[in-house]
Amino acid sequence: MAEVATSASSSANSSARSDPLLVVVDPVARRTDGESVRIAKDVLSAGASHTKVCLPDGPEEFARALGRRGSRRPVVVGDDSTLLRAVALLHRQRELAECALSMVPVGPALGLARSLGLPTGAVAAARTVLDGAERRLDLLVDDSDGVVLGTVAIPPLPVPVPGREDPVPGPDGPASLRPWLRTCQSLVRTLASSRPARTALAPGAAGPARLRVEVDGSTLVDLDQPVEGMSVTPGAAGAAVVEVRPLSVGAQASPLTVSGRTVTVSGAHFRYRADAVVCGPVGTRTWVAREGAWGLTLPAG
Repeated sequence: MAEVATSASSSANSSARSDPLLVVVDPVARRTDGESVRIAKDVLSAGASHTKVCLPDGPEEFARALGRRGSRRPVVVGDDSTLLRAVALLHRQRELAECALSMVPVGPALGLARSLGLPTGAVAAARTVLDGAERRLDLLVDDSDGVVLGTVAIPPLPVPVPGREDPVPGPDGPASLRPWLRTCQSLVRTLASSRPARTALAPGAAGPARLRVEVDGSTLVDLDQPVEGMSVTPGAAGAAVVEVRPLSVGAQASPLTVSGRTVTVSGAHFRYRADAVVCGPVGTRTWVAREGAWGLTLPAG
């Protein structure tokens, strides 16, 4: 893992922030958009009193760099999966409450970053790291100690991410792809290259599900009511927003929407998508909303 330490020039010291930065650059960001990575490093190095840049080669080195940040403010450069990995690591170390993250979005998947209010241009994002303000945000924590920043979706409609081969570890999946598995995947992609591409399932393509959905101990739908799908998202003031779409016969059924702190889903073994990670199958899963559980540097004002 390469590490580079830089200091702001004397002409910029008068306006540089006093807190030192640890900039951890995801390898996928370096491969997909090296120019944006270079611009972000230049802006951060010029605007902070001291900047240490780490270039990890994989998830293990990424975790090691973040764990050795000391008093430095962590800045991750990468896409949504990079942010999710950093939050999950800090959560497992029980350091989310004391550590505010900053991010420069670079890479193939930036939908979550945009939804959180982060600018996606390299210069604007780096200036936000330097001049922005910390905002405390809600998240969901499940009963396997997994975290969700955006949305839980059942069924887990796939979200293809071109160029990314190292998915974020989920509670039911491996931490990273092994070299032999990457080789197998490459072979499968080669053999399947003549087939038409399938980028996403149409809504309802997985068939209706029979689930019991309980919010704060009250049953919203039971196993006798098939549903087309459902979602759980962090809401406001420590509440999760639950939307269930009942299976319609004839006229379209209206979604059922409620808010609560604790959401439990159970039924036949099901899979779900938590942000960009497909998890399961599980027979039951509980999510608890936590108010202001993590901090992110966002544009001021």
